[in-house]
Amino acid sequence: MKTRFNTYDLVCSVTELQKLVGMRVNQIYDIDHRTYLIRFQRSEEKCVLLLESGNRIHTTGFEWPKNVAPSSFSMKMRKHLKNKRLEKLSQVGMDRIVDLQFGSGEAAYHIILEVYDRGNIILTDYEMAILYVLRPHTEGDKIRFAVKEKYPLDRAHSETMPSIDKIYEHLQNAKAGESLKKVLNPLLEFGSAVIDHVLLKAGFSLGCKIGKDFRATEDMPRLILALEDANDIVDHAKKNVSKGYVIQKREAKPTQDGGEDFILANIEFHPFLFEQYKNQPFKEFESFDAAVDEYFSTMEGQKLDLKALQQEREALQKLERVKKDHDQRLSTLEKTQEVDKQKAELISRNQTLVDNAILAIQSALANQMSWPDIQALLKEAQSKDDPVASAVKQLKLETNHISLLLHDPYEDSDEESELKPMIIDIDLAHTAFGNAKKYYSQKKSAAKKQQKTIESQGKALKSTEKKTKQTLKEVQTIHSINKLRKTYWFEKFYWFITSENYLVIGGRDQQQNELIVKRYLKAGDLYVHADLTGASSVVIKNPGGNPVPPKSLAEAGTMAVAYSIAWDSKIIASAWWVHHDQVSKTAPTGEYLTTGSFMIRGKKNYLTQSQLIMGLAVMFRLEDSSIERHKDERRVRAVDEESERADSIAEDDKEIELEGDSDEDENLENKDTLNTIQEEDHLREDQEVLDSCKTDTNPNRDADDEDDEQDTKCQFPDTQIKIDLSGPKVRLHVDNKQPLMQAQNDTEENVVYLGDDKPVIINTSAKQNEKRKQKGPPKEPNEKIEKTEKSESDNKKGEQPVLKRGQKGKLKKMKEKYKNQDEEDRQLSMLVLQSAGAAKEDKRKSRAKDPSGPRQQGKKKTNPKPNAAMQPVHAMDNDDEDTGPTPEVDMLDQLTGKPFSEDELLFAVPVVAPYNTLLNYKFKVKLTPGIGKRGKAAKTAVAVFLRDKEISSREKDLLKAIKDETIARNIPGKVKISAPQIQKLKK
Repeated sequence: MKTRFNTYDLVCSVTELQKLVGMRVNQIYDIDHRTYLIRFQRSEEKCVLLLESGNRIHTTGFEWPKNVAPSSFSMKMRKHLKNKRLEKLSQVGMDRIVDLQFGSGEAAYHIILEVYDRGNIILTDYEMAILYVLRPHTEGDKIRFAVKEKYPLDRAHSETMPSIDKIYEHLQNAKAGESLKKVLNPLLEFGSAVIDHVLLKAGFSLGCKIGKDFRATEDMPRLILALEDANDIVDHAKKNVSKGYVIQKREAKPTQDGGEDFILANIEFHPFLFEQYKNQPFKEFESFDAAVDEYFSTMEGQKLDLKALQQEREALQKLERVKKDHDQRLSTLEKTQEVDKQKAELISRNQTLVDNAILAIQSALANQMSWPDIQALLKEAQSKDDPVASAVKQLKLETNHISLLLHDPYEDSDEESELKPMIIDIDLAHTAFGNAKKYYSQKKSAAKKQQKTIESQGKALKSTEKKTKQTLKEVQTIHSINKLRKTYWFEKFYWFITSENYLVIGGRDQQQNELIVKRYLKAGDLYVHADLTGASSVVIKNPGGNPVPPKSLAEAGTMAVAYSIAWDSKIIASAWWVHHDQVSKTAPTGEYLTTGSFMIRGKKNYLTQSQLIMGLAVMFRLEDSSIERHKDERRVRAVDEESERADSIAEDDKEIELEGDSDEDENLENKDTLNTIQEEDHLREDQEVLDSCKTDTNPNRDADDEDDEQDTKCQFPDTQIKIDLSGPKVRLHVDNKQPLMQAQNDTEENVVYLGDDKPVIINTSAKQNEKRKQKGPPKEPNEKIEKTEKSESDNKKGEQPVLKRGQKGKLKKMKEKYKNQDEEDRQLSMLVLQSAGAAKEDKRKSRAKDPSGPRQQGKKKTNPKPNAAMQPVHAMDNDDEDTGPTPEVDMLDQLTGKPFSEDELLFAVPVVAPYNTLLNYKFKVKLTPGIGKRGKAAKTAVAVFLRDKEISSREKDLLKAIKDETIARNIPGKVKISAPQIQKLKK
C-alpha cells in the first residue's frame, strides 16, 4: 500500500497547489506529532492544507481529528505565520522538498517540508536560519538540522537524471540478473512508477533483468527514448494540473454460507494512469489533489475492512483446522486397527516359530547369560541359517521384548494373501497366543476410540461451526457499526439531553469553554456556570427561543457543578444562569480576559443547590422509520407526571438499597437520593412562587422599583448556605434571612469569569449609590419619562457638533468616496474586510441599552428582562475559530434511551448526565463521588448492561461495539457506581 509521495507526485501536487498562493493563514492545527493542518482564507474562499512529514502534502476537504491542546510546533508556527500571505510555493530543485514562503522581504518565513527518508518539517526566517525543526539530526560531519543553523538548500538534487554516459556506465557495471528498474531508480528523479511506465511503452517487459531481457549495447537507444518520454511527462506536469487515479485491488471475502465475495481495496494513488495499472480496477478524479485526499481519508475505513476480513479468515481457518484434526485422528485410528489386526494374524499363523523364539531367549536368560553373550549366540545361530534365529531382528531385553520378522506361511497358496511381511514386537512374558490376543485387544480399543471420535466429531464440529458463525456475525456487526457510526458535533464536549429534549454542552478545558461561547452560544441559548474552581462553561441550546423549563435549568446546573472541584471535594453547591446576550468577551478598559474568560453583564439567576448524583447510560441511534414511535418521549411534563417520576426514583433507590450492601456509604447515598426528591419538590414550589414574583414588563416602571418589589416578594423564611472555595479551606456562610433561590437582583455588579480561577467581581453599585445620593431621591416614573422625552427633543433640535482640525476635510472625502453606498453595501464591505466596525457599533448600542458596563457608572442601570427579544452576542471576536454553520440540534429525536423491541437500531452512544434525567432509560447506572477509577467504572457499567435480562441481541452487539475510552471520557472523576444486583456482579 502506497503511503508517501514520489518526485513525480510532488511535481504534480506543487503545480496544483499554486491556487493557494495569495491566501492568508487563518489558523494552524496539529493532528499528531508529524501531521499538521494550515487553514487558508481569501475573502469567502477557504482551504485547508495538510502536511505530513516524510509522506505527503495536499489540500483536504475532510474533518480530521485535531489535538485539543496544540503542540509547541503548532504554537511556533501560529506565532510567526498567522495572518501572513502565502507568497510562494515551490519545489526545491527536483528533490522531494517543498518550500512554502509566507510574507515577503525581511518579514518572510519559510516552511520546508521533506518527503523522503524519515521526513522533516522546518520553520526558518527570511535568511533560511532555522527557528524550529521537527526532527533535529545531523547528516555527515557538517550538515546539522538544529535551531539557529542555516538550512542547506544547495544539497537538493537539481536535475531529473544524469548524463547518458553516466547511466550507460552504471548499466555496464551492474550485475547480471539485476532488475533494470532497481539500477535506474537511484539515478533518476522520476519515481519507480514512471520508470515502469516508460519501460513498458518502450517494449521492455515488466521487471526485465540486465543481461537477460536487457543488453546495454543493443537496447540503449530504446532506453534513451524511454527516459526522454519520462522527462516529457514531468515537464507536462509542471505546467498543467494532472488528473488523479486511485488504483484498487480485489480482495476475496468469505461469506457465512461458505461462498466468497469481493471487495475493492485502495492500494496506490497516481497522477497518471500508467501502463502497468491499465488492467486493474481504478477510480478517476478531476485532480490529483482530490485523489490523494480521498485515498488517505478512506484509508482508516479501509483498515477496518481489512481487519474484519482478516478476522473472518482466521475464524474460518480455525474451523478448517478443527475439521482437519478430526479427519486425521480418524484416519490414524483406522490405520492402527488395520496394523494391529495384521500383527495378530501373523502371530497366530506363525505360532510355533514365535513360541520357539520366546523359549530360546527365556532359556538363555534363565542360564544367567549376559545380554552381549545372548547377542553373540544369536549371531552365531543366524550364521548357521537357524530359522528361529533368522526371524529375530532385534533384542529389546531392557523392555523384555524381541522383534520378529514374520511372513505369511500360506502366501504360496493359490489365494492372494493380504498379510505382508512385518516386524512385530513380541512380549517375552506371554506366549504367541497371549501376544496375538494383546494385539486383538489393541485393535478393539482403537475401534471403540474411532466410534467415540465419530460420535463426538458431530458435536465438536457443530460447536465450532456455531462459534465461527457467531464470530463472523460479531465481526460483521461491529464492523458495520464502526462504518455507520456518525460522531455528532457535540460529542467532543461534555454533553447530555435533558428530560425535556434540550441539548446541553459543556467545555472540558479553557479552550473548549472559549469555543463553546464563541461558536455555539447563539440567540435564545442560556449560559450556565458555577462559581467553583474548574467549573465548566455550560450552554443550553434553545434554538426556538422559548423559555427553558426549570427542570432543564436544574439539570444543566447539576452538570456545571459536577464538572468542577465540587465532585472530588464532595461538596453540594449551586449554579447560576444568564441569557446569551449577557455573556461578553469585552473586558473593561485596562483589563484583559484570558482564554475561557468572559464578562457577565447584568443579573445572575441562581439555582438551588445541586446534588452530586450523576448517571451513566446508553442512547441508541434510531433508524428513520422508528423515530415516530418515540415522539414526545422527552417532553415538558406536568406536575402529576413529575410526582410519578419522583416515586419511580424512590422505588429505584429502594431496589438499590435492598441489594445487600450495608456499608455506611450506601446508607448515606440512599439518604442523598431521598433528599434529591425533596429538593426537586422545593425547586418546583420555589419556581411557582418566583413565576408569580416576575417583574412587570411595563416600560414606564422604574427598574429600581422593580428590584425593590421583587426583593420584598421573594423573601422566604428558609436558610441559605453559601460555600466559599476561594481560600485553602472551605468556608460556610449561613444566612437565615436569604431565600434558597432568587434572582440576585439586590446585587449590581459585573462578573469576569477567569477560567478555572475564582471569579473577579467588578462592583459598580457603590459609585452608583453615591451618585444617586448626590442627585437626591428617585423621581416618579412619569417624571422620568418626561425628562427622557425632553432630552431626546433637545438632542434633535441641537446644533451639529463642532469638528476638530482636519476632520472637516476628511469627512468631505469620505462622503465623496461612499456617496453611492447604502447600509447593506457597507455591511457587506465590512464583512469582506473582516473588520470589527459593525461589532464596535453594536457594542456601543448594547452599552446604551445595558448601562451596567464599566463606563456607564453615571447612568441609571437597567437589567435585561427575561421575556425580551434575544440578540446575538456581537462582543465575541473569532480570532481562533470561524463561527461556521449553525450547529444542528434537530438530530436529537434520532436518539433514544428507551428502545422498543420493534425498533431498528444503528449504533449506541454513551452519555453521562444527571441521574434524574436518565430515569426512563433502559440501561443506566448511578454515579456518585467515590474512589473508583473511571475506566473500571465504565467496564463495570457495560457488564451490568450486558447482564440485563431484557437485553436483545442487537443491543448486546451495539454495546460491545462501544470503546471503553469513549464510555469513560465523560465521567466526572473518581466515582462509586451503583446499580441493582451490582454486588453479585462484583463477587
